[in-house]
Order: sequence, then C-alpha cells, then structure tokens
Amino acid sequence: MNFELPPEAESLRQEVVQFAQKELGGDVIERDASSTFWEDGWRKCADFGILGLPVPEEYGGSGTDLTTTIAAMEALGYGCHDLGLIFAMNAHLWTNTIPILEYGTEEQKHKYLPRLCSGELIGANGASEPEAGSDVFNMTTRADRQGDYYVLNGQKTFVSNAQVADLIVAYAATTPGVGQMGITAFIIERDTPGLSVGKPIHKMGLRTSPMGELFFEDCKVPAANVLAREGGGAACFNCSMEWERGCILAMHLGRMQYQIERCVEYARQRKQYGNPIGRYQSVANRIVDMKVRLEAARPLVYKIGWQKDRGQEAMLEAAIAKLFLSEAAVDSSLDAIQVFGGYGYMSEFEVERDLRDAVGSKLYPGPVEIQRNIIARLLGLPPSTTPPPPPRRKA
Repeated sequence: MNFELPPEAESLRQEVVQFAQKELGGDVIERDASSTFWEDGWRKCADFGILGLPVPEEYGGSGTDLTTTIAAMEALGYGCHDLGLIFAMNAHLWTNTIPILEYGTEEQKHKYLPRLCSGELIGANGASEPEAGSDVFNMTTRADRQGDYYVLNGQKTFVSNAQVADLIVAYAATTPGVGQMGITAFIIERDTPGLSVGKPIHKMGLRTSPMGELFFEDCKVPAANVLAREGGGAACFNCSMEWERGCILAMHLGRMQYQIERCVEYARQRKQYGNPIGRYQSVANRIVDMKVRLEAARPLVYKIGWQKDRGQEAMLEAAIAKLFLSEAAVDSSLDAIQVFGGYGYMSEFEVERDLRDAVGSKLYPGPVEIQRNIIARLLGLPPSTTPPPPPRRKA
C-alpha cells in the first residue's frame, strides 16, 4: 500500500499551507471571543479555489478528486488557526454544494454551483430539529404540494452558516408517517418569503462559524427547486453525511500535527528543575500518544477519499473515521493543555481553543454514539434496542 500522496495532491497541500499561513492569520482570539464570522477570510479562500475543489470545471470548480480535497482541508487545519472558518466552509461544501452536484438537475447545477464555488453564495443545511436530531427522519417540518409550489412549515435548529447563508438545502416531510421514504430535499434561496432566521446560537467552540435556527411559515418553494425527486430526500441527506463525516474532520488532522510541533518545541524550551520538561516521561509520553493518534487517524480519513475516488461507497469507513478521529482530537487537545500547563489554559496561547473546537467533532455530523450504531449495523449486527423502563410501583 502506498502511503504517499499523489504528486498533485502533495503540491496542492504545500500551496494551501503557504496560503493559509500568509493570508489566514488575523486576530483569531478576538473573533472567537466575539463569535465573528470572518468574511474576508471566506473571500480569500474562495478566490484561492477552496470552495470549488470537488466540483467539476463545467460547473465552476476545479474538478479535484476527493483525496486531494482532503489533503487541502488537512493543510488548512495546519496553517489556519480559525477552525470555525474552516468548519463553515466544510458545511457549505458537504451539506449544500455536494447534494446539488450529486442530485440536482442540470438547470439547478448551472444556476447555483458556479456561485457556490466562487463564494458569491454561502450554503447552509436545514435538517436537525428541536425534537429530531439524530432521529432526523422523524422531522415534523411539513411540505405540502400546491400546484407549482411546495408550502413549508416548521423549524430547523443547529444550522451552520444560518446567519450568513444565501442558499439552503432543507428537508421536509412531504408524506408524513412513513419515515425516510416521505422526506424531500429542497433548494431554498435566502429571500424566499416565509423563511426567517432566528437569533445566533452561541457555542462552546467553533465560535467563528455562525449557527442559528430557521423558521418556515407558509414558505413557498417552487417545485423546480426539489432535489432528486419527491420522497428522495433521504438519499440526498445520507450522501451529504457520508461526504461530511469523511471530510470535515480532515482539518483536525492538520491541527493535531500543528499541536505536536508546538508541544515538541515547548517541551524542548521550557525548563523545570533545571531540565527541559521534554526529558520527563510524563510529558514526553503525552506527546508520543498525540503522535500515535495522528498516525492512526490519518489513513482512516484518506481511505474514504481513496474509495470515493474509485466510485465506491464509504459509509462504514466514514463512520469509523469520524468516531476515531473525533475522540483522538479531543484527547490530543487535552494532552496539549497538560504539556503547556497553566499556559495551556490561557486564551493567549491558543491551546485551550483547540480543545473547545475539538469537542464539537464528537457531536457533528452525528454523535459518536450514532457512529457506533452505524458501524454495528453495517457489520450485520442485530439492531440495538432500548429496554423499556421498569414499571412504577403503586403507592
């Protein structure tokens, strides 16, 4: 097995690192504290071509394969300290651009994809609801056909990019009561009457990535804006989750590499009791564990790109990578804080923010508990059940 990146992927990775280090600096601490989306950074990434990497040239992209795209996302995580910005771009790509690319009509693709690739449009995804998170196909948002339109009513939550989005891929039940077979996906433009955006949702981490709620109140969406077909929304959603689970965590690969390099440098320079702290096994072993996690996680992520580039499904591989890497990112961030000691707990050293940003990876897209369920199901194990609560005793 060849563990080296293809020459074109390695070349792009190096270019993205240099671009990120030069152009994507700025005061991340300030933006994080104020939960500010970095519009200038978004524009720079769009101009560089990040937002069009996996999109064919005929639709305004560069037609880059997924392995190379993952390499670019890893490079961004290494060179750019604003993981919220990178997260926002991933949400834009995997839950908005890709469903349109995979399931849109030619008219839809030519209308929206070039502007999504150029950054003119910012994409978002409306799937989760207050009572339908992991059980997403139990959504209550309705879409009723009325002539050439569908009328949507309902609410979506945890919508990344909600406040800045121009284009939303949203899901609603067109045939309630039949589960995923009754779900339809819609392309909805920001200025559609009946669509409104709620107040920002403030988060523990990834604060520079906006998040909010969407409300549909007699929102009229043209039937021409249905993705795939009526009742085909589950396929669109599952497709976006497969791509997102496999690719959105690539930025943490880059960040874990950056953490290791910082910890090694600090452990060489910082002295206690007359010795560099790297001489103490309790410190050195933490850095070793960080390196082991990174080396174990990286091939899991790149295997997804390898399979998708060959036209193979990667649902199992995406769930495995998401499960392992999200837990590894949290554990390595905790280790980095311990290596830096009290300084690691201070905002100015930008180590504690890595931990806050990493914690979210255990929740999006789909918590680690759900990934274990997916893996068990794809292994052919019987579906898990929750035992009923014990009967209550009569007083």
